[in-house]
Amino acid sequence: MNKRHFSAFCRVAALLCLGLALPSLPVPDSAAQAAPLIQEGKKTLFQRVVSHPGAQLHAEPGKKALRSLTPFTVLYVYGRSKGWLQVGSGTRNPEGWLEADKCTPWNQSLTLLFSPRAGRDPVLFFKAEKGLNDVCQAPDMEQRLDQLLAAAQSGNPAADLPIVASEPAENRGAVSAKRFYLMPILEMKDPYEGVKFLQVASIDPGNAGERQPAAAGAGAPRTGIAIVMDTSVSMKPYIDQSRNVVRTIYDQLERDAMTDNVGFAVVAFRSSTKATPELGYTTRVISDFATAKNRAALEQRLAEAQEAAVSSHDFNEDSLAGVYKAVESLSWGDYSSRLILLVTDAGPLRPGDKYRSTPMAAREMNDFARQKGIWISTLHIKSPKGNANHAYAEQNYRALSRLSGERANYQAVNASTPERGANEFRTVAATLARGMVAMVKNTAEGKIMTRPKDEAPANLTPEQQAERLAAALGYAMQLEYLGRRNANRAPDVINSWIADMDLKKLARGEHEPTVDVAVLLTKNQLNDLSVQLRSIIDNAERTKKTDARDFFQGILSASTRMARDPNAPTQGKSLAELGVLSEFLEGLPYKSDIMLLREDDWYRMSIGEQTAFINRLKSRLARYEEYDRDSDNWESFGQTNSGDWVYRVPLSMLP
Repeated sequence: MNKRHFSAFCRVAALLCLGLALPSLPVPDSAAQAAPLIQEGKKTLFQRVVSHPGAQLHAEPGKKALRSLTPFTVLYVYGRSKGWLQVGSGTRNPEGWLEADKCTPWNQSLTLLFSPRAGRDPVLFFKAEKGLNDVCQAPDMEQRLDQLLAAAQSGNPAADLPIVASEPAENRGAVSAKRFYLMPILEMKDPYEGVKFLQVASIDPGNAGERQPAAAGAGAPRTGIAIVMDTSVSMKPYIDQSRNVVRTIYDQLERDAMTDNVGFAVVAFRSSTKATPELGYTTRVISDFATAKNRAALEQRLAEAQEAAVSSHDFNEDSLAGVYKAVESLSWGDYSSRLILLVTDAGPLRPGDKYRSTPMAAREMNDFARQKGIWISTLHIKSPKGNANHAYAEQNYRALSRLSGERANYQAVNASTPERGANEFRTVAATLARGMVAMVKNTAEGKIMTRPKDEAPANLTPEQQAERLAAALGYAMQLEYLGRRNANRAPDVINSWIADMDLKKLARGEHEPTVDVAVLLTKNQLNDLSVQLRSIIDNAERTKKTDARDFFQGILSASTRMARDPNAPTQGKSLAELGVLSEFLEGLPYKSDIMLLREDDWYRMSIGEQTAFINRLKSRLARYEEYDRDSDNWESFGQTNSGDWVYRVPLSMLP
């Protein structure tokens, strides 16, 4: 998460207009087809409020209450009358009346999500800003934090303590990323460099917003490890060593009587068969998941896997296509913990390569896999022939393998000679796989893994580096599994203060994010955004090829609903100022090179810069199409109209 996202948050007057659509009360026929009020200065964004503790919904102003409202319920405003608001949980009908002084305007749709618990302590929720500030100024800050965390996780912190709650303890696991909860920001302070104090509400809608994955439940976890293997020219030593690694791990599982707890799958990739038909395939599932009980078939198929007989059209290979194939085609449903291990000696095909088979770039692919509950680790084999490619490949694979903050499940393999590369690869791959097996075994035995130490000694061996990676990933995966099994809820805290960075690490001068920012988008809004991005892409490609000077005018003319005035002059105005992009993007607390783009900026770009701009939009558009198809993560909250369903889109995925 970019810390700058927060710095402008509280200066935003009008952001998105969405909210939790909780189950509605019966509505009289006379109220049918009503619509919420529009925000001042907007054309499509509705007014919303958040209810206070003790707020009640009334049939009429001043009349008997229908029911009490859960604190900080998000409601749309349909009307105003002498200190009362007519409100509803959805955008189609009002449900009753609410006293105006029992709610707070809340037109934003930014919500906080807990970041993965790979390298941080649980978040502490403080009663007041002063309590949080006092801890940060204490000379014994780390000891104070340990005491407060122990008290919070005892389940009943003393009344004289400055805290009201914390994230679940390690033995309970994390709050699952699959569980829907809302943490709106009510106020923001910037007291110290590198950290924000945030006044938040925290509410978990319970069963109305809960989706338990099929694999969650009692018993030992089952872990699926998919090896996504580059089988292009020069990869034979690593293909052979992958077979040895799988065989070794299967042997260990049989010794530990865990023959059904870990499954391996193998997906192979090369590059475009359109460019080079002799490659035989771009991606291929060598074997779906097989446990130690039925290992023979996988081992045989892996033994038959061969490196390509010819070179690809480029040094880079279509590795992202291999990852996409693994996410979409393998049978992940039986596995509660999921890992892709990417093995390659080249970078992914560049966005401008016409033979690239998936338009999603590395960041978008990481988000795609994480939404499916899949973690990605990359073993990047660095050989002398790829020296010119190493920096590009590493940058992309760190983004693909991002865990949290600046952490990435990425490790380079030194292949200064083929023999050294093969040996180091086997050691590193086996260490990572054993780490996953250890996580499964510990969890099955009820043992909670210790959070790995952050201090990294100098001159670690490749095996030690892999052990650190495996420990951090295994710890995060165990907490995620335990959180799903225990159906952990976000703390029900109606008003509190948190820090956006791990406080104990902050005491040491380190920065580890505790929360990430997401945006609630409805299906209708995501569709509008996709239509507009597609229009920008089409017009950008047309003017880039023809050297036409009507890039902006073409966008404005593409759809009258996107243009406030299709005939308005475009000179000197940005896309946002022209009203092309959806209103819900206006004022977002991050810098968008797309929204700020002006006509002169576009024509000053080189062809290469214009192409890179277009490719970034194509990658985002492809991700939006996947969001639309991701039925597991759309939340309806009782709304029958699918256009009002909401999805938590990471702020980093907006254009």
